[in-house]
Amino acid sequence: MFMKKSFLIIILATLALMSMHVSAQGLKDSGKSVADVVPNGWESIFKTGDLNNDGIADLVVVATPCDKDKMQTRDDGYVYNFNQPVLAIYWGEKSGNYKMFKKYDNAIPARESEFISITPEVNITKKGVLEIKLEFFATAGSWTQPTTTHLFRYQQGDFFLIGKDVVELERTTGKTVTTSENYLTRKRVVTTERPMRKAIVKRTSLPKNKLKPLGFNLDD
Repeated sequence: MFMKKSFLIIILATLALMSMHVSAQGLKDSGKSVADVVPNGWESIFKTGDLNNDGIADLVVVATPCDKDKMQTRDDGYVYNFNQPVLAIYWGEKSGNYKMFKKYDNAIPARESEFISITPEVNITKKGVLEIKLEFFATAGSWTQPTTTHLFRYQQGDFFLIGKDVVELERTTGKTVTTSENYLTRKRVVTTERPMRKAIVKRTSLPKNKLKPLGFNLDD
């Protein structure tokens, strides 16, 4: 009986160490697919497209670790993941391989509350612009549902923020306010729409500032 208990303890300890090892792993520096670069068990979204205008498809990944210390299971089985998502950009190579250009550990905001969800989405336009969209949804404490899209372009060896679109929807009234900012032309357009009413559009100029490189928290 003692040997059986000791063997069981060893097995459980081994499984725990394996789980910790998987959680501690990070994104791989290279691979031929998303499955090659994202550790098993991590949640991930991705998009491919040509970001640096070399004619080869590149890879953008947002991956969320599965550290169980930062996960919470609801009574009905739904799991809240409070782990910090990781954003990574990989250059495509002629060989078909992807090689990591940069990894951004804090760019994508982590979920902080069970009442507020943050859903990221990435896209690459035909012109090579990287779009990172964040949709916020609150089940309590807010009647507004904001969605923010950040636009980044690769230039001078890095990705810089060239524009931002914010859509705020009031769920009770249906009112929508869309703020579109272009940091290249330094123009801001605010469009307010209400059901059964004519849209109100207001245009203003933005101050001339240096373009911000990708890496800051997109929730700021």
